[in-house]
This record gives sequence, structure tokens and C-alpha cells, in this order.
Amino acid sequence: MTDKQNALEIIHFGRPERVVAGIRGYGLSYYGCDHQGYLGGGHDLLVGSTWTDIWGTGWHKEQTGVMGFPRENPLADMTALHDYAWPDPSDERICRQIYDLADQFPHDDRFLCGRHRDTLWEKAYMLVGMENMMVYFHTEPNYAREILHRIMDFQMGIAQHYLKLGIELANLGDDLGTQSSLILSPDIIDKFLVPEYERLFGLYRSRGVLIDFHSCGHIEPVLETLMDLGVNILNPVQATANDLAALREKTMGRMALSGAISTKLLMEGPCELIVSEVRRTMWLLGRQGGYFCCPDQGLPFPEAHFAAYQQTVEQYGIYPLKNRF
Repeated sequence: MTDKQNALEIIHFGRPERVVAGIRGYGLSYYGCDHQGYLGGGHDLLVGSTWTDIWGTGWHKEQTGVMGFPRENPLADMTALHDYAWPDPSDERICRQIYDLADQFPHDDRFLCGRHRDTLWEKAYMLVGMENMMVYFHTEPNYAREILHRIMDFQMGIAQHYLKLGIELANLGDDLGTQSSLILSPDIIDKFLVPEYERLFGLYRSRGVLIDFHSCGHIEPVLETLMDLGVNILNPVQATANDLAALREKTMGRMALSGAISTKLLMEGPCELIVSEVRRTMWLLGRQGGYFCCPDQGLPFPEAHFAAYQQTVEQYGIYPLKNRF
């Protein structure tokens, strides 16, 4: 069974041969997806650097090894909307990168993927400011809906480029959770975000494209919503923010999970505990398929700790899984 075949068996709760540490994919992305600007900039700049992205959001690089922070929000003032220039997904400066990356795809045993970083909610608060956006949901709902709709217009345009090139998997995402709760209420998510999500998710579903959705934090209250939208894979399933057993019970047979290995554990160790926890998590989440065993965040882990995790997945992630740990 090839890597792709095995991954499809995992995603569809079929008969995979092994648990693996994530999906092997080749990613397409537009210029600006990672917060670059027309004049350059990006998160690899030195601490203290500032730049403006293609949306007009001003970024400050404040910590080594950490992405910048959005500090200037071009649509914080509602009056700015009248003269705001929305980025055009077919602007050559933006979409040319998609085709350049596609030309380099070796057509090997990987999924061809299209990225929509900051799909909706996160892009909205980068444009408006998080506190402002939260207030506008209640005080200026029409303004909030206009912002969300125009953002999704852009994402729909980017999706057309990805579909033209034949992507098999779409990487979507918005961080909807904190360590203990949702950032937004389920009611706000249902009334404001879901109608816009349905446009993009529905387009991809209609073309047979798999959907991999990213949300950090506590996301148990919106699991049903995500499954109804057609999400095939949920990541990163933060181990310290969710009840993993309850999450698995709710998603069994309907949505695969990717992540759930505690970043804190991988940073602190010891190796013996990492081995035990990885085995336990594989059994808990993956004994009936539907699980990619990955860290729930990406950090520069100690080499010995990361090696212990990788070796455990390789040694014990063979089906049928054993629960002797």
C-alpha cells in the first residue's frame, strides 16, 4: 500500500496498514498567504522589522522564531471600507506563485494541496482588529458580514486557481479556540462564519477535494458544525485543550483527526513518558483508523524527544494496534 493509499484508508476509516505522522502533501500557495507584502516582508525578518501585507495589515516582528504580530488594522475604522482596495485573487503578483509551484510538483506519491491560511475569522481580525471585530458582531453586524463576505470572495477566487491545477486536498483553517473554550460563541460562529464557510467548503466538496481544517485550542463545541461542513481531517487536536476520548467518540467514522501529541510533553520529556503517551494516544484515537499521529504544535523539540516519538509511531503504529502499554 502506497503512502497515499494508506492515508486515504485512514481518512475514510477503512483498513490502513499503519498509523503515520501526518499526510504527505505538496502545497500550493498564493503570494501573501504567509503575510508577505507587495514590497516584500515576512516572518523570517529580524526582530524589530515591520512590513505591510497584501491586505494592508501592518506586521511587527517581535520575537525570534515566532511569526510577527498584526499591529495595524486597515479596517478598524468603518469609514475606511469605502476606499479600501481588496486584493484581487487573479492579480499576477498574487496568483503567479501558485502556478510556479505547480510547475515544480514532481507528481509523486503525495497529495497536491492548496492552502487557505487565515481562511476567514483570522483574516477578519487582522483587518479589523480582534476586539473591534468581536464588538462589531453585536453593534455593526452588517459591517461584520460585509468584511467576512469580501474575504471569502477572495478565497473563492484562489480556490478556482487551485481547482484548475487539480488539487486533491484543501488546507483551510481559523483558530477558533483558547485553552479552555471557544474564542467566539457557537451562536456567532453559526450566524456569521458558517454561511461563508459553506461557500468554500461546498465548492471543494462538489469537486471531490478533501478538506483538512486547522483550529488550535478547545474546539469540541463546534465538532458537529465542522463535520456538517464536510471537514475530512481536523488538526491539530490540542491534547491539553480537549477531552480526546470524547472528541474521538463524537467524530468516529465521520472525521479523521491529526495531532493530539502534547507539545508540552515533547518539549519536557522524558523519553519513556513520550513512548507511553504516544502508544496510548494511537490506541485511543486510531485503533479503528481515522488518526494521523502528530505533535499538536510545531516547535524545535529536543532531538532525543522527537526521535522517541517518531520511533514509537513507526514501531507500534502497525495495524492491528496493540493496547499493551
